[in-house]
Amino acid sequence: MQRAIEWWDRHQLALAIAAILAGAAIGLAAPALAPALSAATNPVLALLLFATFLGVPIDGVGRALRDVRFLGTVLLVNFVAVPLLVFGVSRFVADDRGLLLGVLLVLLTPCVDYVIVFTGLAGGARERLLAATPLLMVLQLVLLPGYLWLFAGGDALAVLDPGPFLEAFLVIIVLPLLAAALVQALARRHRAPRALERSMTGAMTPLLLLTLVVVVGSQIAAVGAEAVALARLVPLYLAFAVVMVGVGILAGRMARLDVPRTRAVVFSGVTRNSLVVLPLALALPASLAIAPLAVVTQTLVELVALLLLVRLVPALVPARG
Repeated sequence: MQRAIEWWDRHQLALAIAAILAGAAIGLAAPALAPALSAATNPVLALLLFATFLGVPIDGVGRALRDVRFLGTVLLVNFVAVPLLVFGVSRFVADDRGLLLGVLLVLLTPCVDYVIVFTGLAGGARERLLAATPLLMVLQLVLLPGYLWLFAGGDALAVLDPGPFLEAFLVIIVLPLLAAALVQALARRHRAPRALERSMTGAMTPLLLLTLVVVVGSQIAAVGAEAVALARLVPLYLAFAVVMVGVGILAGRMARLDVPRTRAVVFSGVTRNSLVVLPLALALPASLAIAPLAVVTQTLVELVALLLLVRLVPALVPARG
C-alpha cells in the first residue's frame, strides 16, 4: 500500500493529466455517453469524498473547529476578498446575462468537496478545511442571493431554484461524511470497518482519476459546442486562480498561520463549488442555457490549475525547518 502511495506521489500530475485527456477523448468521441457520465458524477464524487473523509479523523474535526484564527482567515478570504475580485472579473462578461450569472454562481461559492482532496495532496491542513465545510456551505447559501442582487440585479434572484443545490450538497457532502463517521466509530471495535478504511485509502487514487474522467467526459462536448462564446471566460478563470493564490498566501502570513493551514487557505480561496452549483445553473430558464456551460468551463480550467498547484503551492509555501 505504501509503495502504491509513493508511486502516486511521483506520478500524480502525469496520471491526472492522462485522466483529463481520457475524459475529453471519451466525451468528444461518444457524446451520447454524456448523460450517463453526468448521472455518474455525483455518486463517483461522493465515493471519493467518502474515502477522503475516512482518512481524516472525524473526532479531530471538533478540535479543528476551535481554530478561530484559521476559520476567520478562510471566511474573510472567501466572503470578503473573493467577492471583491469577482465583481471586477464579472464586469468583462456583464454584456451577456447567461455568462454573467454562470460566472457569479461558480466564483462566489467556495468549494466544499474535492478541495479537501487536493489540499491533502499538497500537504495542507485538510482536517481544518473539513471542519470549516459546514460554515462555508451555510454562509454561501445565505450570502449568495445578496451578492447576486448587488452584482447582477434583483431579477437574478427570481430565476434561481435552491433545491438542486441543497440536494447536491446532501449527496456529495453530508451522506459521505456521516458514513465515514459511522465506519470510523465501528472500526474501534470491529475488523471489517478497519479493513474498509484500509481499502478505501488505497482506492483514493483510482477514485480521483475516475472523477476526472467522468467530470470532463460528461461536459466536454457541450462546452466544445459553445467554444467561441466560452473562450472569453478562460483567461478570467485563470486570472482568478492566480490572484487567489497570492491572496491566500498573504492572508495566511498576515494571520500567522503555520504552513499546512496557509496551504489550506490558498486552496480554499482558489477552488470553487462548481459541481454543487452546477445543478442550480442547470435549473435556470432556457434563455440562460449558457450559464451551466460557464460553470463547467470553470471546472475544466480549475482542474488543470489544481493539478499544477498541488506541485506549486508546496514550493510557494515551503515547509519551515
